[in-house]
Amino acid sequence: MDSLMGLLRVRVKRGIDLAVRDVRSSDPYVVIKMGKQKLRTRIIHKNVNPVWNEDLTLSVSDPDIPIKLIVYDHDTFSKDDKMGEAEFDIKAFVEGMKMDLEGLPAGTVVARVQPSRQNCLAEESCVVWTDGKVTQDLCLRLRNVESGEVEVSLFWIDLPGCSKSI
Repeated sequence: MDSLMGLLRVRVKRGIDLAVRDVRSSDPYVVIKMGKQKLRTRIIHKNVNPVWNEDLTLSVSDPDIPIKLIVYDHDTFSKDDKMGEAEFDIKAFVEGMKMDLEGLPAGTVVARVQPSRQNCLAEESCVVWTDGKVTQDLCLRLRNVESGEVEVSLFWIDLPGCSKSI
């Protein structure tokens, strides 16, 4: 097993124009997967524009493993319906963390990731130096569904004794 590099905090902020899976609405929640790790948000009832503002924390050993985000509609009496999925990598985020950024003004953009056919970005995503930390906001367009986007933010948590060879 690779050595633990640190923790990645994924803040699942909100969903935008998610698909309707019940009569007039949906009861969405988000599942985040990285390798064998799987975390989920709480269910927001009857809302296709939910606000979660929930932090999910993944341990990172290999920054090349992509992170998968899946949105589900919670159903009480049947299997939960899939409402779309997206995948993103943290390569640009990790590269930004390798840079010597001390002394740079807050809000400095250290990397930009453009939307492409190879990623699920709905718009440009910037890796930013803010308050002595590297952060990245992403707006992810959901695949395999008629509509929907999910906004997330990435934050790094250093752990004492963890490998710094990002």
